[in-house]
Amino acid sequence: MDNFLKAVDNINSVLGNFTVIFIVAVGIYYLFRLRGFQFRRFGYAMSHIFSGLKGKKELKEGEVSPIQAISTALAGAFGVGNITGVTTAVTLGGPGALVWLMTSALLGMGTKYAEIFLAVNFRERNDVGDWVGGPMYYIKNGLKKHWHWLATFFALSASFAALSTGNAIQVGNIADSINTSIQSFVPEAANYSQWISAGIGLVLMFVVGFILVGGVQRIGSLAESVVPPMAMIYLLACFIAIGTSYTQIPTAFYEMFVGAFNPQAIFGGTVAISVKSAVEMGIKRGVFSNEAGLGTAPMAHAASSEENPVKQGMYALLEVFSTLLICLVNGLLITVCLPKDVLNYGVEGTSAMNAQALGTVLGDRIGALTVALALSLFAFTTIISWGLYGIRCAEYVFGGTGRKVYLGIYTIAVFLGSLLDLTLIWGIADIANSLMIIPNCTALLLLGGVVTEKTRAYFSGVDAEKQKLRDKQRA
Repeated sequence: MDNFLKAVDNINSVLGNFTVIFIVAVGIYYLFRLRGFQFRRFGYAMSHIFSGLKGKKELKEGEVSPIQAISTALAGAFGVGNITGVTTAVTLGGPGALVWLMTSALLGMGTKYAEIFLAVNFRERNDVGDWVGGPMYYIKNGLKKHWHWLATFFALSASFAALSTGNAIQVGNIADSINTSIQSFVPEAANYSQWISAGIGLVLMFVVGFILVGGVQRIGSLAESVVPPMAMIYLLACFIAIGTSYTQIPTAFYEMFVGAFNPQAIFGGTVAISVKSAVEMGIKRGVFSNEAGLGTAPMAHAASSEENPVKQGMYALLEVFSTLLICLVNGLLITVCLPKDVLNYGVEGTSAMNAQALGTVLGDRIGALTVALALSLFAFTTIISWGLYGIRCAEYVFGGTGRKVYLGIYTIAVFLGSLLDLTLIWGIADIANSLMIIPNCTALLLLGGVVTEKTRAYFSGVDAEKQKLRDKQRA
């Protein structure tokens, strides 16, 4: 097993470095091609999104509302990566990792906009009347035939990644967080942790199966009901904890920005964290948290009732900004509320640190319960969304039969995930994510002209209307 783990780490080292560079390159590419779209048009995008919440459009079979689409995508992104992943990034990459995480998110806004645009632009109806889209469809419908093998490669990689990234890791962390919470009240429960984990896995298996059988509209309704309130409650708890230690906030930001470029200026040689560690941990965990460039969110957005790809694409800005906010607040939570000897830089941190940080204000038990509830809900909705992604990918490769078979496999994997060693699963998940990034980012580069042309045409019309209105007001 040790040799296998070492081989997984070696593969991840090579693939991970390549995909980090690839994603950053795609982000920079769209930053220039769209002329800083995510910054210039952020206000317009927010106005468009929130004005769209006022009116309810009647939905057809096999489609969801734009807000349900973004909620489903956020459900997939709001998972372990936003809590445990951020803690890992900070403890292994230092506070400076948060700066690189934010950098990857700001670049990722343009990347995710392009993904969602292409998903809606090149989507199609499946055999049961659902809108389906994503990297495999914009590769198939947007590129020449000699590129179509990339679509199958992506679909196979993503269907496998869903079992690890979106399933086993999430279930394992739910079980761990609930066990930690129970043990804060009943320490003797540690002797029965495996049985508790198995029971959690069994319950989740039936609940997940029931929701996924209901299709995209049931998933969208659940996401819309759960994701926004759970994010707000968790953020509120974090803000309360950070607010009580407000005097430490300036120091935390200083260490973040200095640590991004010179970690040793903070640690003074006592901890072996380099700039490379800060960059790698920040960008890697940033990608895992906001999923820009991964190719998952487009599969959720493709089901939207919105017909204009530019309008749906603008939800990308809110989506990435939301994950960025959660990650930044989580990072501040542990750096502001925990002393350095507890953070133990250089050693991989866990969600127990988040619970301990909240516990400084809310008490140990309430802190553990808050993190357990947030992590469980985040992870549960991630399992549901990634189940949809895996089903869509299996359907693309194997048709309607693949959709049904994969649903069964995915549901059983929920139970197995509660019993597996997460160390190995994390390594496999990182490999699977890398294999998704390569075909998706290749397609994003090749289809950049389509995105740019239609986006500029849309905003030329918007700007022309604004100018007419200004001329009319002057007259």
